[in-house]
Amino acid sequence: MRGLFFTLRVIVALAGASASAAAQTAAVTDIVADVRAAIAKDDLAGGEAIISRYRSTHGATPEALAALSWIARGALAAKQLDKANRYAVETHGLAVAALKNRKLDDDARLQTALGAAIEVQAFVRTERGARSDAVYFLRQELETYRNTGTHKRIQKNINLLSLEGQPAPPLDVSEYLGRPVPSFDELKGKVVLLFFWAHWCPDCKAEGPILAKLLESYRSKGLVIVAPTQRFGYVVDGQPAAPDEELRHIVQVRDTYYSFLRDEPVPVSDANHKQYGVASTPTLALLDRQGIVRVYHPGRMTEKELDAAIRELL
Repeated sequence: MRGLFFTLRVIVALAGASASAAAQTAAVTDIVADVRAAIAKDDLAGGEAIISRYRSTHGATPEALAALSWIARGALAAKQLDKANRYAVETHGLAVAALKNRKLDDDARLQTALGAAIEVQAFVRTERGARSDAVYFLRQELETYRNTGTHKRIQKNINLLSLEGQPAPPLDVSEYLGRPVPSFDELKGKVVLLFFWAHWCPDCKAEGPILAKLLESYRSKGLVIVAPTQRFGYVVDGQPAAPDEELRHIVQVRDTYYSFLRDEPVPVSDANHKQYGVASTPTLALLDRQGIVRVYHPGRMTEKELDAAIRELL
């Protein structure tokens, strides 16, 4: 299944007291990286041992839960479905318990742990032949965590399992750059490439020249690009910015790195990124001439991959 393991492409006294504190800080900082390194070496048992030692001293901290979620993902990649599900369910339960005392959006490690736990449980169901059950489970979780930092990740997984072969969800076009954004009904007869990007995203900038080349090659044959983006509340180096200031920055980034988009429709809306589950930038969606999604791909695509997908629809 296209994109199933998109998350796994690797798919990680003053002297005495301060030394002890430094050791504890290092343990907190390194556990996720250490577990990911073990998984990269196909050493799930080693990763489990790291977490066990850490939890015996520190307990079920958000860092421990993030590391535990990586064990679940590693087991899923290794097709050890029972183990993957067991760790995902454990992570999920511990994360929900932790949320009794804090907000999900206040802790990035907790967001990671919960999002991954939900993701793994869904894909275990899918691997066992219960795709409909997986989508139902994800939709229930989306209702629970709607408009939190986990929203887009859950929607991404719903889309990975169910969006291809369906009509493209309409875009919010209330604000845009470039020319007005046509509806998908108005674009019927064209092959439409949706390029979801962010002004801060280096992978988006790397994808830009590929898209420019393909648009130049295939525009006359019916290829259209629509490039939704959104505000994030900041500009360069994470400096907070008012909406008007950030919009000016978005225009500057577009003109600097994506000159081919100056005359293309660029809707600006967080709603579009939520609808299309843009937890990874870039995210690409390719629509056929009838407006049906034929490719949904979080992350970059190579020129060869994208060219082949477009030519098949043209």
